[in-house]
Amino acid sequence: MAAIDNLPPLREVIATHGLSAKKALGQNFLLDLNLTAKIARQAGDLSQSDILEVGPGPGGLTRALLAEGARRVLAVEKDARCLPILEEISATYPNRLHIIHGDALEVDVLAHLTPPVRVIANLPYNVGTELLVRWLTPPVWPPFWGSLTLMFQREVAERIVAQPGSKAYGRLALLSQWRCNARIVMDLPPEAFVPAPKVRSAVVHLTRLDKPRFEADAALLSRIVAMAFNQRRKMLRSSLKALAPDIQDRLLAAGISPTERAEQISLEGFCALAREIART
Repeated sequence: MAAIDNLPPLREVIATHGLSAKKALGQNFLLDLNLTAKIARQAGDLSQSDILEVGPGPGGLTRALLAEGARRVLAVEKDARCLPILEEISATYPNRLHIIHGDALEVDVLAHLTPPVRVIANLPYNVGTELLVRWLTPPVWPPFWGSLTLMFQREVAERIVAQPGSKAYGRLALLSQWRCNARIVMDLPPEAFVPAPKVRSAVVHLTRLDKPRFEADAALLSRIVAMAFNQRRKMLRSSLKALAPDIQDRLLAAGISPTERAEQISLEGFCALAREIART
């Protein structure tokens, strides 16, 4: 894979440019082009899609996306030190890589993307969850993207796919699974990165649904779930009492025992409760 595009191996590239990962930017560089290619393939056929990549760093995944046939890649990079490296990649793939120097939390990417769009990224650890939540909670559904293929710390990945009754089950699982099919597709050890993080990493693939899995008002569902899991050790009749004076009756009407705790309630159950609360 080192000769995939006639560009030098990534270790040589970062040495030439004197690039080292910055903890403040949540950077851990994945240098094995065999692994970056495998991540790119988890998203399926890329030839008919624009790809949004956040935090490309020295461009290992960027190169894999382009080599795997992505129609076009929009790379948003906050670290100015990485821009010359990305420009070298762009020169190898004329008119297929567009680079934006900026913060992904602030950049309006929609102006630079043509549907269909897939998001594929080794997200910086310090903004990964926030970006995911933003992509899952647009003002209008369905969103601009068709799928998300994202690398997180393994613990975050497990929270995304968690099921009721598990310690990892919570707001992130409900938010992800309400509007998407989500699964972990790869597991990566610390030694795959430079520098090696203290935790394992995993790649999650989320495919959007055209409409939410169960009917519910998004804002109300979010409020209910937040209240329930902010006091996850309490029974729901206590943690949700501020929602309605007759919360015990509302829970029963939604098919939920008032003495249950948040982690015991399925996504369908929370959506039923949201519909019940919305009746008044």
